[in-house]
Amino acid sequence: MKLLSTRNGARRVEASAATLEGISPEGGLYVPERFADLGPLRDYAVMDYPALCAKVLGFYYDDIKDLKAITKAAYAGFDDAKVAPVKKTAQNEYVLELWHGPTLAFKDMALSVLPRLMTAAMGGGPDVLILVATSGDTGKAALEGFCDVPHTKIVVFYPDEGVSDMQRLQMVTQEGANTHVVAVRGNFDDAQNAVKAMFTDPQFAAAVREKGYSLSSANSINFGRLAPQIAYYVGAYAQLLADGEIEDGEPINFAVPTGNFGNILAAYYAKRMGLPIKRLICASNKNNVLTDFFRRGAYTLDRPFYKTMSPSMDILISSNLERLLFELTGRDESAVKEMMGGLKTHGRYSIAGAAKEKLEADFYADWCDEDETMACIKRTYDDKEYLLDTHTAVAMGVYEKYKALGDGTKTVVVSTASPYKFPADVLSSLGESTRGMNSFDMARRLSSLTGTALPRQISALETKTVRHTTVSDKDALPSRVMEVL
Repeated sequence: MKLLSTRNGARRVEASAATLEGISPEGGLYVPERFADLGPLRDYAVMDYPALCAKVLGFYYDDIKDLKAITKAAYAGFDDAKVAPVKKTAQNEYVLELWHGPTLAFKDMALSVLPRLMTAAMGGGPDVLILVATSGDTGKAALEGFCDVPHTKIVVFYPDEGVSDMQRLQMVTQEGANTHVVAVRGNFDDAQNAVKAMFTDPQFAAAVREKGYSLSSANSINFGRLAPQIAYYVGAYAQLLADGEIEDGEPINFAVPTGNFGNILAAYYAKRMGLPIKRLICASNKNNVLTDFFRRGAYTLDRPFYKTMSPSMDILISSNLERLLFELTGRDESAVKEMMGGLKTHGRYSIAGAAKEKLEADFYADWCDEDETMACIKRTYDDKEYLLDTHTAVAMGVYEKYKALGDGTKTVVVSTASPYKFPADVLSSLGESTRGMNSFDMARRLSSLTGTALPRQISALETKTVRHTTVSDKDALPSRVMEVL
């Protein structure tokens, strides 16, 4: 299937080519020319997860052969046979666990697949330089996925002091001859804006080509990241169907902790493909720019930036929202360009009328502050004996607010990370003191307290050597990349 750019509908490329490019040359994001039809949902209920994912990918990557081999290899190392298991936590309430991969975060679900898609798409072309801005989890998942993949180099930029200690350690201890990590003085938006600027700078792209590389991205702006994420929403529905929790065709809700908007956008794409989703519940932390947009139709950056206990959601510029705007405006590339220009120039844009009505029909948005997040972690553990990380707690807390409005629809809360990646905040939420303890002491205490297993990825991290120590100003990131090359 062809993909087209949100800012230039005349630009149409195969999905494999779009995955190698990452972002369209004029700055637009690639979207499908049409949404495929999933077909009978019962068919998915009898598939294992790699086969299900391959079927979903096949709707768009019809130019790549043997997708089943790609997905089977991608998920071989996950520690649960279902890959993304659904756990029932209460009546009409479920949790979709997306953190059973190598880095204990939902980014593994796509970033275990993306390098293999890229390798299949390269076809003897130039080597690929992967640039990634991360708010915490994408960085490690991308580093792990691309580690020592032939004909690639990867450079990950993360906000200095803007990720959890475990997230930072996972990145700076990363092995692999082709991996590079740079801490950025600033927040995630600073890193993300710098990476976007490099992609749309012809002189920088030319300098990279002179070194024998083409540019690409592993962020969720890359369609190759988004497409595998569609699959786990289909997979969650298929599990509920197979377990007899829902009837075929019964609508359900998904509550999703949201930062850069890629995760919940994949759910929206699944709905457009025929998955029976009644409402998508968009959950934000104190950086609640999305909540304001969904409620008022106005997106503005004139607001404070907060560091929170859910750092992967500490984002003010939600890049994937552009893809949703493209659909809300009837695929009007001129309207999208105008809005993105307004965001860049004036720090704001707005929607109204039919576009806002479409938004409200599919989405509900709310947010949780730090106290509410901590209370949700404790309440969920005490009442349901289920341990949440700080991001999933935001989604659970917002879902509870939504349910109180009167919607009793069966709802899946999307769990995006293991609680062991944030042991200090999880322990504190449970009423435990962390004084005098390092992150690994806290992780062991959390395991002892709750009777949950300490992940091997965390215990192994304690003795790893720090390999990446570069810290850079945001304006110097192009120079850091050229040093890598």
